[in-house]
Amino acid sequence: MPARRNKVEGVFNESLSLPYELRLADFALAMQDVYDFFHDVNGTLLEKGLGRLEDILEKRKATLSGLLSDFLCASVARHSRALTENRWPNGHPDLIVRGRYTGDAIKAGEDGIEIKTTKNASAAVDMHGARDQWLCVFVYEIDNATEPAVDRRPLNFSAVYLAQVRTTDFRKNPRGELGTRTATLHREGIKMLRQQWVYRGSSGATRLE
Repeated sequence: MPARRNKVEGVFNESLSLPYELRLADFALAMQDVYDFFHDVNGTLLEKGLGRLEDILEKRKATLSGLLSDFLCASVARHSRALTENRWPNGHPDLIVRGRYTGDAIKAGEDGIEIKTTKNASAAVDMHGARDQWLCVFVYEIDNATEPAVDRRPLNFSAVYLAQVRTTDFRKNPRGELGTRTATLHREGIKMLRQQWVYRGSSGATRLE
């Protein structure tokens, strides 16, 4: 059975004011780029009798989330009129204003957008620390229950949120003996983020070809 291709057919928030000359089309194109990539890769994997990429990576959830964040960052930068990828290794934020910083690289800048992905439907995502920043969260779904596996729905983005958050919008998470200190938007912070929705998709019911 050939790999199934997802399509971006949700609702975009036409009334939302976007920063840095972003357009709703930039988000639509970035999500479709991801769908097309997974379709192409999964086609090759299935021809070889291997599992889908999302099923393989889902075994290590941080790997899939990190890969999606990197892909979306690169794609939004490619379609955006004013933003580019931050060339500083692990620099913050992920997307920065083109030409604002030397060599388009900054360890910790103020002008730009941090990109995160999560399977958490609430859009809550752990971060290394609380910052004043523009935060963009892509919520995605993986069908890992349908059997046989070849009938599973492809990876799907169910929502995208973009808001300017402050350090006061975060709560610090308890750190285990071997853990790294993280911060997550608190309840009111999540509520504010979700009010600033960019995209709402059909959960598990997007059109496929």
